[in-house]
Amino acid sequence: MTPRSAPDRLLAVLAAFDHEHPALRLTDISRRAGLSLSTAHRLVRVLSAWGALERDPEGRYHVGLRLWELAALAPRGLGLRQVALPYLEDLYEATHENVQLAVRDGDEVVYIEWLSGRSAVGVHIRVGARWPLHATGVGLALLAHDDPARQEEYCAGPLPAFTPYTLTDPARLRRALAEVRRTGVAVSSRQVTDDALSVAAPVRGADGTVVAAVSVVVPEAGAQVPVLAPAVRLAARGISRALGWLPDEGATG
Repeated sequence: MTPRSAPDRLLAVLAAFDHEHPALRLTDISRRAGLSLSTAHRLVRVLSAWGALERDPEGRYHVGLRLWELAALAPRGLGLRQVALPYLEDLYEATHENVQLAVRDGDEVVYIEWLSGRSAVGVHIRVGARWPLHATGVGLALLAHDDPARQEEYCAGPLPAFTPYTLTDPARLRRALAEVRRTGVAVSSRQVTDDALSVAAPVRGADGTVVAAVSVVVPEAGAQVPVLAPAVRLAARGISRALGWLPDEGATG
């Protein structure tokens, strides 16, 4: 086996933390990073001194504020969130439902903002959460506007199911993407949980490329897509304009 470089080992320590493991003891970090206890201890000490990790009174380590400060510089992360937040808040006030903003990372969406609504629908989303593109409204909105070759590559790949309603048939997924392009919105019904429906629309950057997607998630029972779709499109268009996009007359989204 090729020896791991020092940067690889540092990144392995940071990668030991995730949403299911936000606080870890040194032995946990060693095990999850695949490092000896002495190596993990040395790297944790370096990362803690720099501010990437913080130790609580119980001896557990957490991700430090220094990483949050760096994340704020990411144009697809907090920078985009700051531009989008007024429009997300307007969408929330118009619907009082769960409002989300997401970007694409490879074959997944990453949620960078979430405003919690009044509905009791179970939303398995939080800031930083990831889901496959085909299983969410925001993912469908992003995938539908990707390069056709990359769309086809995704459709031909593994399409994991989370409920009986998840789009796992490539032909159905292709038809769903075509419908997104036609209407300007993506509708994802019961794909992640069997009681939720999301309506999403693409957000464009200054050059017209799709850089993010915004969505509303509501209980599937009684969902009024014709009412929600215009509100979601309006929010997406507002964010796009704030990012510098100048739409052509008659553009759908």
